[in-house]
Amino acid sequence: MAILPLLAATATPPPPTVEVSVTGLRSTKGQILVCLTTNPKAFPDCSKDKTSVRMAVKAADAGDFAVHAPATGTYAIAVVHDENSNNKMDVAIFLPKEGFGFSRNPAITVGPPSFKAASFAVTGDMRQSIKMKYML
Repeated sequence: MAILPLLAATATPPPPTVEVSVTGLRSTKGQILVCLTTNPKAFPDCSKDKTSVRMAVKAADAGDFAVHAPATGTYAIAVVHDENSNNKMDVAIFLPKEGFGFSRNPAITVGPPSFKAASFAVTGDMRQSIKMKYML
């Protein structure tokens, strides 16, 4: 019986979960492309970060979904409302044709926000609310 408490004490905790809610979608068409990264150089496009968490969520389910962070740390989230489900953000004359959003909802001026503006500390399970923005 003395072994059971020892096993419980040495078990590693599960990785943290970030509950995400996306608001302000102009439609429930398509999907939400999600990028969770700790790499400032790979933000907001996670394609250069092999350790990033990338996933797609049906737009109809974007009100509440979970992203599992690999470990505790400082992360930023970028989301794209991929309305035509072609797995990329469509642009017209350098402006996004589809919606986008970032953790902490930083102000958008010219170009995407910095990693620092969108980043948050993950030390355990938490929540992020992201408001979609549309340029066209």
